[in-house]
Amino acid sequence: MKRSFLIFLMLFGFLSVVAQVKPKEKVAPTATRDTVKTEIVEVITTYNPKIADANKIKKNPIIQFINQSKKKKLGYTIFSAPVASTFIPKSGVVKGIDVGVKERVYDNYIAAGFGNYTSPYAEAFIHQYTRFQSEFGVSAKYIASLDNIENTVLDSDFSSFTTSLFYKKEERYFDWKVVLNTERDNYNWYGLKPATFSDLTIGNIQENQTYNHFNIAGELDFLDAYVDKSNLSLSYFTDALNSSEFLINFDTDLDVPLNFISRNLNSLQVKTSLELLTGKFESDYATQNELNYTMFTAKVNPEYNTTFKGFSLKLGAKLFASFDAENSVNHFLAYPDIKIQKAIIEEHLTMYAGVFGDFHTNTYKGFTEENPFISPTQFITQTAERYNAFLGFNGVFNNDFSFNISASMRDEQDKALFVVNNSKSNGISNFASGTELKGYEYGNSFSVVYDDVKTTSIFAELAYDVTKRVTLSTYIQFDNFKMTTQSEAWNLPTIQTALLGAYKSNKWFATTTIFYIGERKDVLYASTYPSSTNGIQDVNSFVDVNLNGGYHFNDKFSAFLRLNNILNTNYQRFANFNVQGFQALGGITYKFDF
Repeated sequence: MKRSFLIFLMLFGFLSVVAQVKPKEKVAPTATRDTVKTEIVEVITTYNPKIADANKIKKNPIIQFINQSKKKKLGYTIFSAPVASTFIPKSGVVKGIDVGVKERVYDNYIAAGFGNYTSPYAEAFIHQYTRFQSEFGVSAKYIASLDNIENTVLDSDFSSFTTSLFYKKEERYFDWKVVLNTERDNYNWYGLKPATFSDLTIGNIQENQTYNHFNIAGELDFLDAYVDKSNLSLSYFTDALNSSEFLINFDTDLDVPLNFISRNLNSLQVKTSLELLTGKFESDYATQNELNYTMFTAKVNPEYNTTFKGFSLKLGAKLFASFDAENSVNHFLAYPDIKIQKAIIEEHLTMYAGVFGDFHTNTYKGFTEENPFISPTQFITQTAERYNAFLGFNGVFNNDFSFNISASMRDEQDKALFVVNNSKSNGISNFASGTELKGYEYGNSFSVVYDDVKTTSIFAELAYDVTKRVTLSTYIQFDNFKMTTQSEAWNLPTIQTALLGAYKSNKWFATTTIFYIGERKDVLYASTYPSSTNGIQDVNSFVDVNLNGGYHFNDKFSAFLRLNNILNTNYQRFANFNVQGFQALGGITYKFDF
């Protein structure tokens, strides 16, 4: 009954809705349409959102970078040479620098001065750039001391004049440079033993010696090639007694890529060298026979730098082939060239160690640079450094104090040593065996002797930045020599040290150097030449204090003052060769542009 009644109500509601829908009315074609249209009206109101209406971001966005923008790991290798120097690099330290007023840099300058001992001084450097990426210039320097040293009976003046002319050009794939150097030096063999020669003998001694040097060099520097750099140098050296020396050097540095083996390998650095040395002396010291020497040396030095587990490594070798034409002696040598470096305390303490060997060609010009009072009668040969093993530490403290301490052991074959020559005069004659003596045969010159020497060295250097304007540095070196045939390491000190200071402000500048060289040894002879040695003479240690300072009037004009041997110490650089006393030289410098 109830189910029938429910069905009836549903049927009744459906019929009521259908009845209310009106059928569409058909409009006659001639009838007029109503122009009133039905429009939809949108009412827009201002929406004031509330914090509660905001949807929170549930997850952080994920940003993917392209490969080019990813950070790459930086790898670097530092190899510092454990040698004595007055400059101590500070690596890995960021310091605040007071740049101050930027100083204008000029392309050219001239300087002139004058000092006691009648010491003229002149120097100039002039160069110019062109529109075609080239540069040329010339430099010259002259310095002399025309007065004799006190208590010397022979002339002891000296002079030096050097010039240099260069041209440099930048090409598309390489840069090239040509340099012409000349030098003329005048010295005297003035180191006579006091009170051993008569006035007549002294008056007939020709003690003057003049050295002339000519050099032309060319350099190619490639920008992006397997050949990194190449140099060719030709040198000619002569003196006033018809000695001559000719030296040719050809050096090439190669950069050999190894990425064809593995992408992780660095390039292999290969240094090559070809050297030809030939020369002659008019006679040796014992006889009147002419001395000749000719040596050809080839060198290959491959070197690979890498890092491994915090260690910086240099792995290399030095290979030599040498041919001595005059003495019919050939050498084929191979030495290691290894350096290991590790930071113990990051940015503060680094340890380094290594071993290397080398092969040096001695030259007459090189000997005159070390000792200008040698006689032109030398036997020239090469020195083999069989090994040089070293261990050291360097680092910085408080960004102002830096240090370097090292110990080394070195074994050298045919190491060159200077010894005084034995006099051929008895003090009252300028003749020996009926032959007139030359200016260097009065015991007033030096010869070179060779010996196998083992050297143990301890070296330490410190630097301290006192203020932003004042810096101090010092070094000290101890050497212990073990000789093979010679009784002493002639003219080599066992201790040497120096203290250096510098000050610079906007107007004033000053540097000071205090050197200490320990006692050295030289030979004594029993009588005139030829005779054997009968003792050892001491060459006393000395302290030399020097000061160099000046004042900038403006960007162009400056005045300078150089004070040497301030303590007026009467010491000997070599046996019987006294040095000048207190020296003062002052002058001005002018800087300019064209």
